[in-house]
Amino acid sequence: MIELEGLTKRYGEKLAVNRLTFTVRPGMVTGFLGPNGAGKSTTMRMMLGLDRPTAGDVRIDGQHYDGLRDPLKYIGALLDAKGMHGGRSAFNHLLCLAQSNGIPKSRVHEVLDTVGLTAVARKKAKGFSLGMGQRLGIAGALLGDPRILMFDEPVNGLDPEGIHWIRTLMKSLAAQGRTVFVSSHLMSEMALTADHLVVIGQGRLLADTSMADFIRQNSRSYVRIRSPQPEQLLDALSGAGIIAVRAVDGALEVDGGKPEHIGELAAQHQVALHELSPQQASLEEAFMRLTAESVEYHAHSGPPGAGRPDAVTPDAVTPASRQGWGSDWKKG
Repeated sequence: MIELEGLTKRYGEKLAVNRLTFTVRPGMVTGFLGPNGAGKSTTMRMMLGLDRPTAGDVRIDGQHYDGLRDPLKYIGALLDAKGMHGGRSAFNHLLCLAQSNGIPKSRVHEVLDTVGLTAVARKKAKGFSLGMGQRLGIAGALLGDPRILMFDEPVNGLDPEGIHWIRTLMKSLAAQGRTVFVSSHLMSEMALTADHLVVIGQGRLLADTSMADFIRQNSRSYVRIRSPQPEQLLDALSGAGIIAVRAVDGALEVDGGKPEHIGELAAQHQVALHELSPQQASLEEAFMRLTAESVEYHAHSGPPGAGRPDAVTPDAVTPASRQGWGSDWKKG
């Protein structure tokens, strides 16, 4: 279990993380979402003792990370697929981690097999593709057979088979009762993987809830109906106290209605239906709605500068205008 209490991080005048309090619980996959610049990477680095909080506290199974003995046996993490010595082979990279954490050499062979890198175990990491680097990073996270696992953008560079594999792996780890905490910008993948969501924006907590509740609370649900007898259908719905509105394509939409009730009503009035379908926003739509006011970096469609006389070209960016970018520019 990971517990955050009032966790805060400030870089000069920049407040990157603002009093975050939440708990990542075992037995489920918890997704960690937020726009670019929201403070996700900074938060995960503080969890692992890589950045010191300005205020607040974070504990791993009740202890601070720097107080853990053989930390890989408590928590395994993938934050940067390039975070390895390129001159070492995959096997030796993992062996160094194992020896420094009291993990037997046999475990290195096991995790290499788990992530599908046995055939290239003796090849140097600098020759690995991004996807292979991701697999090696995941092997490092699994090395100590920890109860807690953290992954930052784990599907980067993976092919469809690899994406399916990591999704299945995270679900199986959670099913074993482990704590799985994963950050990703791929909403479609997160929707298939996460059971619970923690969402932050501009360093503040925006949501801490189940996937189903998050979508329901941050999106519109309605029933879409198409009929060759729209007027008769409108009369039937109105008579039952149901308000329907016309969509652009001529279909009818009923907010919060129950499809089975509408279907029975249409049958009673002998109205033919060509479509009767419940509609609900995707995770991406719900996320965009919730975080709309927290997006720090706004892009624009169309060619650079089109219709925007104040647009800044790369050559026009002066050192003064870069103030505040610094190391935070890349932080998620």
